[in-house]
Amino acid sequence: MLEERLNISKRTNNRFYMMIGLGLVLLILGIFLTNSGGAHHGSGEHEAANAAGHHAITWKNRLFANLWLNNVYFTGIAVIGLFFTAVQYVAYAGWSVLIKRVLEALSYYLPVGGVVMLAVFLLGQHQLFHWTDHTLYEVGNPNYDPIIAGKAGFLNIPFYLIRMVGYFALWIIFFLWMRKQSLAEDLEGGLEYYNKSIRIGAMFLVIFGVTSSLSAWDWVLSVDTHWFSTMFGWYVFASWFVSGLAATTLTVIVLKQNGYLQMVNANHLHDLGKFVFAFSIFWTYVWFSQFMLIWYANLPEESIYFMERLSGYQDHYTWIFFVNLIVNFVFPFLVLMTRDAKRQMIMLKLVCIAILVGHWLDFYLMIMPGTLRGESGFGLIELGAALTFLGIFLLTFTRGLSKASLVPINHPFLEESVHHTV
Repeated sequence: MLEERLNISKRTNNRFYMMIGLGLVLLILGIFLTNSGGAHHGSGEHEAANAAGHHAITWKNRLFANLWLNNVYFTGIAVIGLFFTAVQYVAYAGWSVLIKRVLEALSYYLPVGGVVMLAVFLLGQHQLFHWTDHTLYEVGNPNYDPIIAGKAGFLNIPFYLIRMVGYFALWIIFFLWMRKQSLAEDLEGGLEYYNKSIRIGAMFLVIFGVTSSLSAWDWVLSVDTHWFSTMFGWYVFASWFVSGLAATTLTVIVLKQNGYLQMVNANHLHDLGKFVFAFSIFWTYVWFSQFMLIWYANLPEESIYFMERLSGYQDHYTWIFFVNLIVNFVFPFLVLMTRDAKRQMIMLKLVCIAILVGHWLDFYLMIMPGTLRGESGFGLIELGAALTFLGIFLLTFTRGLSKASLVPINHPFLEESVHHTV
């Protein structure tokens, strides 16, 4: 019997719950320390009150910025699971059949991501987005900003919320639709569900092409309201895609090391390694193209974005700027260059972990300068938020993996995948 069922032990589940619990404790402790730290500066009571007020704003801004950052990051990985599944169907790919269930399970985070995104925006919109200040649009008001006012047709709260709900609704509907065909195929076999999945996948790719760019503009680009880049949708997609590939590859390796996915061999790992390698380079290509064009043109309204990240705020972000390039390009490029490296679990594991951390840093660099200016950092709030979201993501992801056989037993290309060689 080809069927393989993942059994998540109580111990493993408890570890995820402990991760969430520890994350929340660190988050609360971080907020407390940040909030109380400011009250002791200054000599007089008035000065102390001002400092406390300033720090109260800072911890709120920092909390919402971290919640937003982590949710955007993990939502991206979740939707890439669906995107890559659709790509495999439309391309009539056979090699990926044995890893298909890993891709499907990534998308189980989408409903959680949607709820969190909506809640964080409703509660923290003023901490995150400058454009939510209504005085910016009032002619005659000292805060009036003609550039932001010019974008009011797109950047207004009702339309923004409609778009946000629309993205998640479409992604979740297509995920459930494709997952339904996949599970029905396990039970009944035949070509009907496979052919239907191809049609659904083709429709989703069109929708994803639009919603991935729009969501990148809404959730990340609109943090820096004055600045824009025509390559930004591609840039966020590239970061999401390589993170999703790294998460998939790492999961396949961990499952295999624990006795599952026995028919996955070095050839499948090689193909996954090639994707990780190729799209690390693709991300770098988009990064360089965006940076080089803006640097070359040297227009103040465009170059400010990179100035803030390179030398702004007392060089606060400079080291992250360069670490981002080293971890997300130089390291994967050098390590995965050879054929052998792509077929070795330890090499792939190292690179995938580095990429997942590196692209979290990439989103940090996209979001923090626009929201926190020079007030960001790497403390208990950052660690707590990241651990909490990682725990929630692993909980939903592993539940998704355990809901069906890890091997799609009646997939028409299963034999091709089992005997796949490169």
